[in-house]
Amino acid sequence: MQTRKIIHVDMDAFYASVEQRDNPSYRGKPLVVGGSPNQRGVVAAASYEARKFGIYSAMPSVTAFAKCPGLIFVRPRFDVYREISTSIHAIFKRYSDLVEGVALDEAYLDVTENRQNIPYASTIARHIKTAIFQETQLTATAGVSINKFLAKMASGQNKPNGLTVILPEQAFAFVEQLPIEKFHGIGEVTAAKMHSLGIHTGADLKGRSLTELIHHFGKAGHYYYKIARAEDDRPVEANRVRKSIGAETSFAQDLSDVGQMLQELEQIAQIVEQRLEQHETRGRTLTLKVKFSDYHQITRSKTMLAPISELSTIFEIAKALFESIDLENRSIRLLGISLSNLDNAKQTQVIQLPLFQNGNIIF
Repeated sequence: MQTRKIIHVDMDAFYASVEQRDNPSYRGKPLVVGGSPNQRGVVAAASYEARKFGIYSAMPSVTAFAKCPGLIFVRPRFDVYREISTSIHAIFKRYSDLVEGVALDEAYLDVTENRQNIPYASTIARHIKTAIFQETQLTATAGVSINKFLAKMASGQNKPNGLTVILPEQAFAFVEQLPIEKFHGIGEVTAAKMHSLGIHTGADLKGRSLTELIHHFGKAGHYYYKIARAEDDRPVEANRVRKSIGAETSFAQDLSDVGQMLQELEQIAQIVEQRLEQHETRGRTLTLKVKFSDYHQITRSKTMLAPISELSTIFEIAKALFESIDLENRSIRLLGISLSNLDNAKQTQVIQLPLFQNGNIIF
């Protein structure tokens, strides 16, 4: 049996915590990083104080303000977040060359073989958490397990400033008892559909055949089948270069009003703009994704002569592509925007260290 030691590190409310660190008057108060509610902005991050009011990332700022009238709004400082993220990644590199950055505030590490020859992945995770706090005055939560999926799930168990280890012999039991809506990769709409099919836990999901899952969920059925069995063979990819940056929203209730569709499209465009700024990149090809209530999906794309990253341009092009589609009075369950042909000169480099061939791995 091939067993790896994977750590998932997730900074705690990263953008909001940076703002509270740098401005003591914000500490202990509900705060969001994002656009103003007066300008139809979108929440990029919410402090833990704000989350108590039901505020979360990607929520329209006007909705967030309605939930908490005393909410503090701070404009993003992505240059500051990137600088701190670089420092945090330098800490990761002290332990492993296999570091895959998922976002400025999130990364996977493969420490099966590590630079300091530390036998326990949990020890490495503790060292990393301590170093991050000492050097940045910010907290992180870590999850440790045998693959990326389980490490990600572990890091979500004890936030903030937590550490959770899922041992190889615990993997199946952990997945089986987990509520389906807690699974990474299963959103609110998919979870609701699973509930309607009688799938409420990992054990329920494991009881369904691959054929049945593909029938109900398409290609995603393959993924659900594997994670229900605690399987994930994806490698940790060092220096992975994104081919596209985007965002999409599945609606709890299908949309039939065109005006509401365009409002949602504008909010998605704002999220895409934020993510482009996070990664200091722009794109030349914009792709619009539309999924109808019958699960039929179409895409429309446009390639520009010059790369774009501004909200107004992203929304203008996405809106034009949307208006070129004959809706035929059909309702929409999902909208998405992505930008590809990114102006990033970095080359993709994938490094995979040898795997231990036995089950006597030490965590």
